[in-house]
Amino acid sequence: MPPLVMTTITIVGGGLGGLVAAIECAESGAGEVRLLEAHARFGGRARSTNGDFHANFGPHVIYADGALWRWLEDHDLCPPTSRAPTAPKALFRHNGRTRRRPPAAFIRALWRLRGTEAPADIDFHTWAGHVGDEAATLLARAAGVFTFDHDPGRVAAAFIVERGRRVVTFPPTVRYAHGGWSTLVDVLERAARDRGVVMETNSPVDVLPPSPVIVATDLAAARRLLADDTLQWIGTRTALLDVGLRARRGDPFIISDLDEAGWVERFSHPDPSLAPAAHSLVQGQIGLRPDETLESGVARVEALLDSGFADWRGREVWRRRSVIENKSGALDLPGTTWQDRPAIDRGDGVFVVGDMVAAPGLLSEVSVVSAMQAAQQAVTLLQNGRRAHAYGRS
Repeated sequence: MPPLVMTTITIVGGGLGGLVAAIECAESGAGEVRLLEAHARFGGRARSTNGDFHANFGPHVIYADGALWRWLEDHDLCPPTSRAPTAPKALFRHNGRTRRRPPAAFIRALWRLRGTEAPADIDFHTWAGHVGDEAATLLARAAGVFTFDHDPGRVAAAFIVERGRRVVTFPPTVRYAHGGWSTLVDVLERAARDRGVVMETNSPVDVLPPSPVIVATDLAAARRLLADDTLQWIGTRTALLDVGLRARRGDPFIISDLDEAGWVERFSHPDPSLAPAAHSLVQGQIGLRPDETLESGVARVEALLDSGFADWRGREVWRRRSVIENKSGALDLPGTTWQDRPAIDRGDGVFVVGDMVAAPGLLSEVSVVSAMQAAQQAVTLLQNGRRAHAYGRS
């Protein structure tokens, strides 16, 4: 009896990774592609808030030297974007005070570490200690912008150095999608529909569909759906505070927190469409310490705002606060690299996609790279199944 022929690739989860995987699969022409999303809208964490202020769920940017931007360019899907402002007002909080330049120890350490390869088996603070404990601490805290962690110094040195170099590249490679990342999601959703993907919202999945299937959810949801306890990795808990302010001349663009590894960014500076006229959208983040409450974390973000935004409390007209838990990308602790994370191919025609699986990249790029790899493997499986079916009939 010939084997059953496979005709459909099912993708569970319509966030950034799921949409990229759907487009990749559809472009192969291998068969029907079905995308199932549990919520009423596609996009997942890449969606922006509705209303007068358009805030992302975290400080989302696209790096023009990374996998996501290259993929968008290759598919002619780049949304309208802005670059980082030239000569922006940046502040650094150190010892409770803000200044226009980081401490001299910080600058000297960056210079001494340039071009140095960092190991994966030692934490960053220990490895960077040869430039001085104070400098190592300052450098680690500056990494809060891309780790979202309360103690970036505990992370593998290679993880911090590789990503840090891309973040501090000059000129900056960051791109801001006009209107927030919902604009990017809308572009990807239209592209998937145009390529014939069957798109279904309000479609939660409790039973794994027939293979090939791509599970593009967060790792906890994938673990439950696959009943696979090995789908785990180290993440973070982060307090996020978005505020809409009446604009004031002299407000900074960013505040880098060298005291507590926090970060504040005025996203409406490069993209004024995120806020009403004469208003600003400001987002602050800080890694939550073990057992720390959201209230405590938000209070620390507010203190960071106090250090750089004059009378911001009197100017506030809108706010949103939230906890981002294990949804801001993987952290590789000493002795591990991205290759040690949960594998994309789970066997039996099941593939997982997301920002905490075994794929390289900075933040959202991990989802994109894993989506590309999962799509390629799912398409190959589908094509091999068809060949096996044809052989069985002959």
